[in-house]
Amino acid sequence: MTHVHDITALLESKRELITNWMSAKRKEVPIPIYGSVDIRDAGWKVGVVDANHFPAGFNNVAEEDLSALSDLFKTHITRTQPNCTWVHIYPESHTRNQGYIENIATIQRLIQMAGFKCTIGSPELDEMGSLKGISGPLTLDLVTLDEDGELLVGGLKPDLILLNNDLTNGTLPGLTAPNISPPPEMGWHQRRKSEHYSCLQGYVNEIAELLQLDPWHLMPEWFVSEDKCLTETGCRTKLAGEIDSFIANIQSKYDALGIDRKPAVVMKNDRGTYGLGIMVLTSGDAILNLSNRKINKLRYAKGGAAVDNYLIQEGIPTSMLTDDGEPVEPVVYLVDGEAAAWFYRINPKKSDMDNLNSPSARFEDYSSSGHMYGEHAHGWHALLAELSMLAMGAESNLER
Repeated sequence: MTHVHDITALLESKRELITNWMSAKRKEVPIPIYGSVDIRDAGWKVGVVDANHFPAGFNNVAEEDLSALSDLFKTHITRTQPNCTWVHIYPESHTRNQGYIENIATIQRLIQMAGFKCTIGSPELDEMGSLKGISGPLTLDLVTLDEDGELLVGGLKPDLILLNNDLTNGTLPGLTAPNISPPPEMGWHQRRKSEHYSCLQGYVNEIAELLQLDPWHLMPEWFVSEDKCLTETGCRTKLAGEIDSFIANIQSKYDALGIDRKPAVVMKNDRGTYGLGIMVLTSGDAILNLSNRKINKLRYAKGGAAVDNYLIQEGIPTSMLTDDGEPVEPVVYLVDGEAAAWFYRINPKKSDMDNLNSPSARFEDYSSSGHMYGEHAHGWHALLAELSMLAMGAESNLER
């Protein structure tokens, strides 16, 4: 059986080839200004399990990574907006989420370190004045709209609007101008996780061929279950059958590779974030026996948005554990397509197969914990995260 960790030397020996390949691919798509990627590492398989276009955890990265992140922001902005001197951050309306507010404060700090003026605010937050973050209050600027619906800050138009709002429930006021990054059409009201996986698969296949490696080792298997009405028995029965067939195929691969483990799949909303509407399944029977409470949790996403399609994704158990046996998941933060910072999501209340993104999770940055389980962070994890950014760029070219 191929153990990905055992061939890290092969990856490093191909570094120049991969760098040249990556450089060529980045010229073919618009590279996102920023993003974050959740990686699962089983040792025999490493894969992207989620990719966020509007990252909300910059406050969790190490202090020593801020300079590199800031430099990449400067590189991206000066390349894509050469006359920019003023960046305005359009945030979510999480007025009670101090972690999120601290994330916005960190992004503002990074933009200012890069030499730009940086303001914060949205029409939804106009009456707030400031938000209470972990490190102190975050000042908001007065935002209005002109006659064309474009955003004004203090009566003037910013050079660049940096969107940090995932638009789960649709577009918002002030997001009609062309100088918005990431583009609003990449919000969860339009974007699908399955689209990302479709784009990512091609890049993974190319890299795997370059490394002469089965791409199965670098990406979870997946399929989309469309228009499933979980409240109707017939629909659930059909979905249960699809899941059982999918698990049987994974088991066949496990048997062929000598992986002594029962496979599981992760069922999640094909749109959306924040770890909502996710369930780990080991058979289709679990769908047939869902309680009304669990059905409702699966049917609704952030902000009460209804779920129409589900991504059924091969579960990748994490082999990364703390000394106390707590499961660990690396989260890679990228600016201008480059992996520049890591932190680790650790959840003592979850198993090695579970979704770790829940209120019981804690975060440790690379500087404090990387020596424990970060050996491959700058190899496989960075490579896959950067492939994910290419896929995000390809997504933005899709017609919707």
